Amino acid sequence: MAHGGIGCTESETGYNSLYSRHSRNYVESVSVEISSIMTRLGYGEEIRRWRAEKYREIDRLWNARLRDETVITAGSKAEGLTCAHESDLDVLSVLNGVLCVEAGINLYTIPENIDVFKMDTCVYPGHCRLLQERPANVRYGAITNALSDDGYGDVLLCSSLFLDECSAAAYKLPSVSYHERAGPSMPMSCYDIFHKDRVAALRCLYPSILQKWSARPRYWPPPIIVKKVVSLEAYVTPVGFRQSEYKHIEWRICFNTGEVELVNNLNDTQTKIYVILKMIVKDIMKPKNKEITSYLVKNIILWQAENTPQTEFHERSLLHWLHDGLRELRTAIETKQLRYYMIPDRNLMAACGLGDAQQHKWVADITEMLGEGPRVILRLPKIRKAIVASPEPMLWFSKKRMAADLLGMNRRTQCMDQNWVLDDSDCILNAIRIRSKEIYIELAQRMLQEGSSVMSFCYLLNLLK
Repeated sequence: MAHGGIGCTESETGYNSLYSRHSRNYVESVSVEISSIMTRLGYGEEIRRWRAEKYREIDRLWNARLRDETVITAGSKAEGLTCAHESDLDVLSVLNGVLCVEAGINLYTIPENIDVFKMDTCVYPGHCRLLQERPANVRYGAITNALSDDGYGDVLLCSSLFLDECSAAAYKLPSVSYHERAGPSMPMSCYDIFHKDRVAALRCLYPSILQKWSARPRYWPPPIIVKKVVSLEAYVTPVGFRQSEYKHIEWRICFNTGEVELVNNLNDTQTKIYVILKMIVKDIMKPKNKEITSYLVKNIILWQAENTPQTEFHERSLLHWLHDGLRELRTAIETKQLRYYMIPDRNLMAACGLGDAQQHKWVADITEMLGEGPRVILRLPKIRKAIVASPEPMLWFSKKRMAADLLGMNRRTQCMDQNWVLDDSDCILNAIRIRSKEIYIELAQRMLQEGSSVMSFCYLLNLLK
């Protein structure tokens, strides 16, 4: 399934294994219940789309105040799949006034004040080297200090030097802890509550690969979304292929905004399968060194969506497609092969650091999970707890808390000065804080009126953290 192109829409072995021990009616009824639980936990379509729009609004507020860079929220926050403090905030920091282009792009169509680099893609698929093509009259110090002669008369932009420059130039706030770099990411945290992964990036024009992607036979996404994804920007980030001798001068090509658009166009069932698979990786498999990541899961879901008619994805089929995704994950681990959805020639499992012992264990673990049928869902603490929690208060609180969190983030962005210092005296910000506390009180009152215990209230708060 994950090799591209339209294939079999119903895995016979998948159906046989899932329904061999359980009736179809039972599996489908459990699927409907799981879908309902996921909605109560805050993963329903309405909440998801509202969250995604709020993060786009926050980006607009930030970028109205920035001159040299454009901030783009990426990952699960941009996809609307996590609450404010549920996971790290992934942000692309895109340097303005710099453009990387593939061979054949007409430079006369690019304004003179843009610093232009040519992409040399004769490296590992999905990566490139950047050669100076047309310097701007005025350029950033981070660019100037990262230039290097390649020994053949060309000037290279070194990814490792560029990342060093970006790290050194970043404005440091006293209230923020700055952590050791992880690949191209510059992690930071505030009061051990707010965690952010910032990745410096440059814009790039790579129409040939997008045209190749758009021409694939597919069931999904629809033509209008394909056209939109092709129109969105691509980026390069300062990290080379891990096993390359020249990784310090290589850059990774990525399509963050396009991928967010794709995930935002998954239907409700597909999105919930995506979230559950991420939970399985995080809570059950627990990779210690990012051998398996949520990004791999995203690519499995995107291939699954492309190769299957949308009508096959509905709440009654959730468990079937969850099992299908698990089988694809097992195959990726077993073969160390998973093709990148946007550039299939790039193997996402290459140089992932997966050792033989861990590989065998995870293959065995997933095989065991597949054998459990619908009960595999009980392995996930969040879902297991939600099964016994009060349904209506949970959904009500999930929506209210999310609204308060995102309104607070929005207002905090507006209340920062040019040095990113927060004005704590802002009356609207304090009103939002008061409202957040009131929501907890209202939840307690509602649950007690319905006969729930204080212990049940604490249990629900812990579940929805």
